[in-house]
Order: sequence, then structure tokens, then C-alpha cells
Amino acid sequence: MREHMVVDEEEEKTRLDIYLSRRFTERFSRSQIRKLIDLGAVTVGGRDVTAHYRVKKDDEIKIEWQQPGDDETRAENIPLEILHEDEEIVVVNKPVGMVVHPAHGNLTHTMVNALLYHFKELSHSGDPIRPGIVHRLDKDTSGVLVVAKNDRAHRLLANQFKDHTIERVYHAVVRGVVQHDEGVCEQPVGRAFLNRKKVIVKPSGGKAAITFFRVLKRFKNASLLEVRPQTGRTHQIRVHLASLNHPVLGDGLYGVRSPWIQRHSLHASGLGFAHPKSSQRVYFASQLPKDIRDLLSHLEAQG
Repeated sequence: MREHMVVDEEEEKTRLDIYLSRRFTERFSRSQIRKLIDLGAVTVGGRDVTAHYRVKKDDEIKIEWQQPGDDETRAENIPLEILHEDEEIVVVNKPVGMVVHPAHGNLTHTMVNALLYHFKELSHSGDPIRPGIVHRLDKDTSGVLVVAKNDRAHRLLANQFKDHTIERVYHAVVRGVVQHDEGVCEQPVGRAFLNRKKVIVKPSGGKAAITFFRVLKRFKNASLLEVRPQTGRTHQIRVHLASLNHPVLGDGLYGVRSPWIQRHSLHASGLGFAHPKSSQRVYFASQLPKDIRDLLSHLEAQG
């Protein structure tokens, strides 16, 4: 759904989130409006802005969102690699290039569209337009993703993510030779002011973020790392590694693109948590995909 509006003189100097929440009182809460702004679904004069932006007379505001509808109309027959399934959860191996849920600019062909086709029951306690989704991976990050089949499982899994008791293991190929065998980055992160799609290190005003890493292998001009984020901020691993001057290879947003891989070389290789039904600790793993294996082979050949 899309809406287009022009600011009247009497509404000048109103904060953008307040202005929109007044316009869409029956459709969105103020927090939902803020989320849409953070996702880049709201533009003013064609530009991304923050929720704090004060609207001006004749500002042209556009807002786009996914309309919750009949699940069958959103279901798409997209193949999924299922690592595990039971009555409570589904664990999938997310491919490169797939967006997890519908959002601005990606309203179809997402993980949610595929899940709705393959599974009759998914949780709705998180967000009705994101059934089953407990956590996310970036579009070009591959690997393990857990999905909740019911609201109880969703709540128990979400609490583990909130309490940082989820074990998350990633593999990343980064630029340069990392000198220390292991380390941790604890820089707060937050959205960039001028580009809301980008996250930056923000010592003042950022959200707490902790990323542990260790070197698995060193190459001539690169390193293979095992990365364990304790927190789950947007783009956290990519931003933290870039802040250490070791950006993920192929990451055009926070580093430089690579001729040897067509996306950032980051893979969610493992996910461990307490199962929602048994409370027993479970762990699911995914092998490195072919494009990262090919990258490693190229780096190995370089010496």
C-alpha cells in the first residue's frame, strides 16, 4: 500500500512521527510509524529522514507498507531448505539474496511468502504481517534461521534473544590479516543520521552491541573469522568488523566490493537455544555455501 500527502501550513514544525500517527490513527501506532521510518518506508521530498524531522509547508511525504491480507494471497511456492521441523519450530537454511520478511521495496518473494506456502501454522504474536519471524538475517547473509510455529514458541524464543542466551555463530571472511587470535568489539551502534539504511558506530547515543571473534585462518591479505555476537543489532557484525579496519569482503556498504564474491561474505553457521517445548538445549548448523568456499579456495591459492 502507498500513500502520498502534502503538508499544510497549520501542520508545519510537527515532528514527522507525530504528523503521520495523526494521519493514520486507526491503522498504525506511533511505534509502528517509527519502525516504518527506520526501514526507509517513509520519504520526504524523496529523501530518507528521521522520526524527529520537523515537517514544513508543502513537504511531499510518501509512505509505503505491506497490507496484511489473506495469508493464501501472500503465499508463494518458493523452495526452502529445511534443516529441522517439529510441532513447535522450523529451522531453515536461508539462501543468499532472500529478504526475511516483506518491507519497503521487498513486498514479495521473501522468506515469509515461502513459509506461508509450506506451513499451515505460524506464530502471529510478533507482528501479523511477519508470521513466524523471531529474528532476521540480512538479505545477503546466508545461514541458519529459526521460525516459530505458534505464539508460545515465538514468545519463548523471543525471550531468549532478548536475554542474549541464544548461541549465534557466524563465519566471516574479512579484508586484511587480523593480528590478534581473538578479540571483542563493544562499540555502541545506531542508525546514521543522513542515511537511515546505514548503521554506524555511535559512542554517544548508540545502542549497546558486543561482538566476539577469533581467527580461524589467515591468508595473504584476508582472514577467516568465527564471530559470536552477544547482541543482535542491525548490521552489527559488519559494522563492528569495519570499525576494526577489517570489513567483510564483498561488503559494498561498509567496505569494498570484491571481484571474487558477489555479496558480503558472512554466513550464519550455527544457532543454539533452549527448545520451546522440552527446554533442552539444541544446536543447528549450516555448512559454508559454495560462493564462500570458492572465495576461500581463491585466497588459499594466493598464498
